[in-house]
Amino acid sequence: MQNPNAWRTDKDYINIIDDLLQHEEVQQLALYTQHHFSNRLTHSISVSYQSYLIATKIGADEVATARAGLLHDLFYYDWRVTKFDEGSHAYVHPRIALKNARKITNISDKEADIIVKHMFGATIALPKYRESWIVSLVDDFAAVNEYLIPKTYLTYFKWQEKLATKFVSVFA
Repeated sequence: MQNPNAWRTDKDYINIIDDLLQHEEVQQLALYTQHHFSNRLTHSISVSYQSYLIATKIGADEVATARAGLLHDLFYYDWRVTKFDEGSHAYVHPRIALKNARKITNISDKEADIIVKHMFGATIALPKYRESWIVSLVDDFAAVNEYLIPKTYLTYFKWQEKLATKFVSVFA
């Protein structure tokens, strides 16, 4: 598993996304829980950086990938609580994220596609660009890791504690 803070020392990546990180609207993402064990800003940076690394390796547009990856979840509500008449969270939040992203920076057609289609699989809108596919797949992978890895550790430690308690009671 890669160091989750590796992005902080990648000067090329920082040069691409630093102006976005300076926005209060992006920093506010740290206030929202994402996948139970992380916050939305940490998740967005992770998706952005991992997508950027893949785009760089395959010769894709790493700038659009990194920037849209950072902005893909730019919304400010708890998706477990807030519901919409327009459709599911999977359908609505990418559109809200795009609207919010356009308030803080210029968004290219490719970046818009990346943001709006990052929920492919949960929605039926097919990504148009390979960069959209990258962010969509990395987002799925990040969501699973952000939930399952901490959950596995918690389950293991709870199991270990129960075992220890039973062991002590048997030999006490």
